Amino acid sequence: MADRQWTVVLVPHGSGGSRSLVVSLRTFRILATVLAVVAVSAVAFGYATITRAIDLSSLDRLERRNHLLAQELDQAQIFISSIGDTITAIARRDELVRLLAGLEPTDPSVQMAGIGGPVGPWTEREQILSEGPTGMQALAVRADLDNLIRRANLLSGSYSEAISSLETHRDRTQRRPSIVPTEGWLTSTFSSSRLHPIFHEARPHEGIDVSAPAGTPILAPADGRVVDVRTKTGYGKTVTIDHGYGVVTFYAHCSKVLVRVGQRVNRSDKIAEVGSTGIATGPHLHYEVIVNGRAVDPSTYILPAKIVD
Repeated sequence: MADRQWTVVLVPHGSGGSRSLVVSLRTFRILATVLAVVAVSAVAFGYATITRAIDLSSLDRLERRNHLLAQELDQAQIFISSIGDTITAIARRDELVRLLAGLEPTDPSVQMAGIGGPVGPWTEREQILSEGPTGMQALAVRADLDNLIRRANLLSGSYSEAISSLETHRDRTQRRPSIVPTEGWLTSTFSSSRLHPIFHEARPHEGIDVSAPAGTPILAPADGRVVDVRTKTGYGKTVTIDHGYGVVTFYAHCSKVLVRVGQRVNRSDKIAEVGSTGIATGPHLHYEVIVNGRAVDPSTYILPAKIVD
């Protein structure tokens, strides 16, 4: 079969003769294929060019972001180092506070618990390491932060313990008898056996006697609570103060009692006046210190030099 042909007539708009072009079907197909290939190639080239430009732009932005991230990580490590120095200084002060609180220094093995790499599961570790130097730097920052958190928690617990101990120590100190209850002359000391001045027989003397003019103030030697006010055979008018921690003080032969049961008193508060009630040879204060139910020598507590021995 003869190949089909098309005649294309080209007619100009102006003067001049028309021209005709004979195109066969085979030639048309070849031209169409060439044009299609050229169009596809142009589109592919354009897409590749645009994609490359986009990739280059993204890569540039990513590099800038990585550079900024690296700078931030550098700054973070500087801050972490500074905070670490501060925590180290606080740790030194913690040792002093613990010493003042009567506590042992934190065991070195316990302190080591705050040093080391990140603990626990960290599923993104390998992914971070795969990011190269920046990833390794980020991992180091994470490890340093974990260390700081653990050290801070350790110090927090240590400080809480020290503060609690200091408060207890302060309270105990406030409640420990440490001043002489009245001014006067020491006329009888603590003794397991002494000759009674009235009955003239050997008896234990579980306190000290301080002679003073009648009406001389009797002061609380420490903080506490009045637990007993009464008149007792032989002792006359008496006052008993519970200072806590197993310590009780007892005052006898008072001429006047100025406190009531249940009343809280502070060191140096006036609680009574010296007298000679009960069995006494003259105005004086009989003063006892009882620890855990047993009378002890009051002179073992801090007594100022207002008593003339």
